[in-house]
Amino acid sequence: MNIYMKEFQRKNVMSKFTIIRLLISGERFEIFVDPNYALKFKQGEIKDHNKVIAFDEIYSDANKGIRASNEKLKKHLKSNNLQESLKIILEKGELLLTTQQRKQKIEEKRKNIITTIARNYVDPKTNIPHPPQRIEQALQQARISIDPVKNVDEQVKAIIDELRNIIPMKSEGNNLKINIPSQFAPQSISIIKVFGEIQSEEWQSDGSLITKVYLSAGSRVKLINRLNSLTKGNISAEEIN
Repeated sequence: MNIYMKEFQRKNVMSKFTIIRLLISGERFEIFVDPNYALKFKQGEIKDHNKVIAFDEIYSDANKGIRASNEKLKKHLKSNNLQESLKIILEKGELLLTTQQRKQKIEEKRKNIITTIARNYVDPKTNIPHPPQRIEQALQQARISIDPVKNVDEQVKAIIDELRNIIPMKSEGNNLKINIPSQFAPQSISIIKVFGEIQSEEWQSDGSLITKVYLSAGSRVKLINRLNSLTKGNISAEEIN
């Protein structure tokens, strides 16, 4: 195959697929993935990695077609199995969105973030929510960067601190006391941190957890649903002062 045909095939591949990149100790590992399925995978909408991965190849530079050496794969991914290595890169690596995907997802996230803030935060002087237009102007004024993949609630927590420098905001939330069985407690902590602010943790002798957490009104329902899904409904939650 001549060099012109190889270059044509490389560009054809790059036009159909995008890349997931994992950096470990300065070494780069990349795989080609279907852009739409990869985004759904990263957002937890699908679990089947076979729908996502385009080729059973791992590269140090996918754009140039340079494959990663077996020695580096074994050293940094700690695996001799190609399929296992592909899964590691898929799950832990960064998805390089297409230009169109990035624009679309940023716009979607921006609208969701504005809606979430308007629903859960008010002007402390009037106890009335800020209009969406005012929130959008504050986002622009603060030069907030929207992550196209990261969870909306996680982004809102960071964004609020910056917006408070521009417009006064008060959270309309409450405190919950949540009891979590021992087998689910470690996983639950990471979920709780995404949606609320942990006030206290009380680990019981049987390994179960009693935690007090502050939540915005909108985050409360989402958190309870996530925890119920994880624990098959084996949690108890009560509002406290």
